[in-house]
Amino acid sequence: MDLLRLARAVKDRAQEPFTDLAAMARIVADPRLPLLLVLNRTLFTPLYRASFLAAAAGSGVLGCLAARPCDLESLAEHLESGPDDRQRLRAWLDIGVRLGELDRSEGCYRLRSRTAKALAQVGNDAVAGALEELLRFHVPALRDAPRMLKDGGRFELSDQDGLVIARSTLVVRGFVEEAIRRTLPRTAPVRLLEVGCGSGAYVRYAAGLNPRLTALAVDLQAEVAEQAAKNMAQWGLADRVETRAGDLRTLDLQPQFDVVTLHNNIYYFPREERAEVLARARSFLAPGGTLLLTSSCRGGGPLGLDVLNLWFEYAGFGGPLPLADELLDQLREAGFDAVRATRPLPGQAFHSFVGSNPTAGPAALPPARSGSPTTAEEAAS
Repeated sequence: MDLLRLARAVKDRAQEPFTDLAAMARIVADPRLPLLLVLNRTLFTPLYRASFLAAAAGSGVLGCLAARPCDLESLAEHLESGPDDRQRLRAWLDIGVRLGELDRSEGCYRLRSRTAKALAQVGNDAVAGALEELLRFHVPALRDAPRMLKDGGRFELSDQDGLVIARSTLVVRGFVEEAIRRTLPRTAPVRLLEVGCGSGAYVRYAAGLNPRLTALAVDLQAEVAEQAAKNMAQWGLADRVETRAGDLRTLDLQPQFDVVTLHNNIYYFPREERAEVLARARSFLAPGGTLLLTSSCRGGGPLGLDVLNLWFEYAGFGGPLPLADELLDQLREAGFDAVRATRPLPGQAFHSFVGSNPTAGPAALPPARSGSPTTAEEAAS
């Protein structure tokens, strides 16, 4: 019996013997009970719903149920669970029914809530991924920060699920695609290097804009690069895009690329190493080539960005989200010319940064130009 049902029982059992009513009155009079009832409604149940929906979306259960109602055996087959796990699967699904996310009728489960139906749509997978990222990575950052301060613990790359992150980062897809559209040449042959390719969706978008584009897509995590390669094959781009696992800092490549892109990953590098990392990226550009870097920056934006920043503050690698002005300075320090920052939507935390590889001369910090932008706000104007 949950707390809400317990409270209702006082009214429903008003005709019970006096001693029973007195016992229930003592329980209900517990000063902690009102707080528990409020938390159950405002915190516990929403957290249960979010957790169930994230798991159901990430496991593909929502997708299965979006196609058609499924019985227990069909869902067990999808999840590749053994016969001995049927009861445990049923217990999990029945929680979804109790939460109102699923319905069960005639032995089959189906989607019930509007949220479940929305998250089940293929076009909303990035949102489902963001929900899973929030529960699996953001919540531990908030929960474990005091303990980690005490014991010196740190989050590591292995604490992340690269495939989830590859999905969730696509929530800013519109911003990134607009930055690509503004930067990428459309008709001339283009050789692209994408660092931190994730699912490969942005390479696919670039290839669609320029049919003469070829690319090397690199991701630090092998399982992410492997999935990106599968996606390229599925999208018919395997002959135009090579995909491999690799670290920008150790890649052995010639300065052959017209465009180098880094989307939503500069904070995977320590702040003090970013100028060197950007110089490394510049070394792969042909003279006159372009770097396009996109990232959310500190200062404004939704609360989720602050929690993401918190995760990296407590990580044993990488560093905080960049400050726009600081990143502009690091690009100049790395030897880029014509450095500028823009924001697709004014007032938002998401920025795109562009810099050009000089056509000649050493990799030195360009001298300040009279009247040139000196801050992110000036550069964006």
